Amino acid sequence: MWTRKSKIRQAKEALLHAWSHAFADRKKKKRTSRRLWQIQLNAAAREQGISYSKLIAQLKTAQIALDRKVLADIAQNHPEVFNKVLATK
Repeated sequence: MWTRKSKIRQAKEALLHAWSHAFADRKKKKRTSRRLWQIQLNAAAREQGISYSKLIAQLKTAQIALDRKVLADIAQNHPEVFNKVLATK
């Protein structure tokens, strides 16, 4: 008979819950995206005979400041550029 939208107090409470879930899901989206980029980088690095952790360490020592999102995109769409990035030591 009466729905939630007609009751102000319940509607406000529903909004508070919705906002908290939205905040948590935005954080979860970032977490899963980073995990996907790490998996893609690991696969591309393994094709070149290097592990993911050694790849990241090598990039840090060479002071290459590309983030995982950009590196995963380069590895997937431009493998020849990714090979050049790996070749810089």
